[in-house]
Amino acid sequence: MVPKHSYSLLFCIFLLLNHHCATATFNYADALEKSILFFEAQRSGQLPATQRVTWRGNSGLSDGSSNQVDLVGGYYDAGDNVKFGLPMAFTTTMLAWSVIEFGNMMSGQLDNARAAVRWGSDYLLKAATATPDSLYVQVADPNQDHKCWERPEDMDTPRNLYRVTTQNPGSDVAAETAAALAAASMVFKDSDSAYSAKLLQAATKVFDFADRYRGSYSDSLNSVVCPFYCSYSGYHDELLWGASWLHRASEDTSYMSYIQSNGHTLGAEDDDYSFSCDDKRVGTKVLLSKGFLQNRIDAFEVYKVHSDNYICSLVPGSNGFQSQYTPGGLLFKGSDSNLQYVTCTTFLLFTYAKYLTANGGSISCGSTTVSSKDLISLAKKQVDYILGQNPAGTSYMVGFGNRYPLHVHHRGSSLPALRDHPGRISCNDGFQYLYTGSPNPNLLVGAIVGGPDSGDGFSDDRNNYRQTEPATYINAPFVGALAFFAGNPNVRH
Repeated sequence: MVPKHSYSLLFCIFLLLNHHCATATFNYADALEKSILFFEAQRSGQLPATQRVTWRGNSGLSDGSSNQVDLVGGYYDAGDNVKFGLPMAFTTTMLAWSVIEFGNMMSGQLDNARAAVRWGSDYLLKAATATPDSLYVQVADPNQDHKCWERPEDMDTPRNLYRVTTQNPGSDVAAETAAALAAASMVFKDSDSAYSAKLLQAATKVFDFADRYRGSYSDSLNSVVCPFYCSYSGYHDELLWGASWLHRASEDTSYMSYIQSNGHTLGAEDDDYSFSCDDKRVGTKVLLSKGFLQNRIDAFEVYKVHSDNYICSLVPGSNGFQSQYTPGGLLFKGSDSNLQYVTCTTFLLFTYAKYLTANGGSISCGSTTVSSKDLISLAKKQVDYILGQNPAGTSYMVGFGNRYPLHVHHRGSSLPALRDHPGRISCNDGFQYLYTGSPNPNLLVGAIVGGPDSGDGFSDDRNNYRQTEPATYINAPFVGALAFFAGNPNVRH
């Protein structure tokens, strides 16, 4: 009989074989503050007096006016000036989930984290309620936007509006919007009950719209959302994800019934090994596993089983292991913005560890026993890699540590700020700043870039968008992960 192994020993052996088992201590509270600050650099709309990223100015102040609706506000997703609904909604969901699970560890950053959630939920509330039987899911044509390199304050590209309707459905983006509004309602339940109720009411209506008029927004809107944010996973995952958040936020038993009746069709019994702004299957299983672990809801046991399978896929040397790690120990899922998968995975590891700890649970991966402490250890290695404990000795969070990317693929950061260059910089004139070898003039503090390749290689080149472009949905789950360590500074491997 093969003896039971400790996961920690297995992973340390794995890292030793790859010559990277040193330890490091970081100022996680500083990293948390900076990770939240990044969202202020991504704001669209009328900036408040409390705005801390002062090189940014107002932008997109007429968004929605072509349809006589107000779509001012929200976030630019990454390094361009488009407001994409699917990643913005996922960003808001993950920011809210970070606050829900780890807000009590955020100390002086809780108000800033709530403000980041609200900047997203305010916009999504507008998008969901502006026109009956419709959801606005995008502002600007990315094909036109990407032909220019402009500051958001200068942009003169078309601010076209795109929506899903009963005739041109988008269950994926609508259900994700419902999830975001529901999760955000939990964040504000105690501090602003009226706003919380409004968010939950909108979430209920948007979810009903998503479920009643089924279809993928990739089919309805095609070239303006693909290949940028295609819903490659379809819309079943978002329907189950949205229902799960409404179940948790509302405690309405009808959502429990929905999950029980539709779970099989929507993927409850499928194993999946990636969590991202496109694919919510694993996130849903972890979210619902709490119902089994904490409340012993038998109908949710299947989600605990598949959450365990997901965890086992991440553990080197265990039965079920099927993940790829770089020689330096970074989880690797894809060459385009790999850190989005790392931060999402890390968040799930911390969250599942929290659920297990609260209920005395553990995971058996064949002959390997995995405890909540082991999940934290695995997650910490990913967090520390991003912050600088890696073969390159560089932080992949801008402005954190002594060495970090300086040529970030980001229009606002790479172009002179309005205060330094008050004159307009036109569409084509901006490209000189894209191609210059000089560092970005405006430090995009807190931004996590796409990150290194499968061999730990990284090229700090502004035109190398796969590695140097930041995104809100990379940062959002990392806020929760950093909050865990900011609140538990003495946690070690």
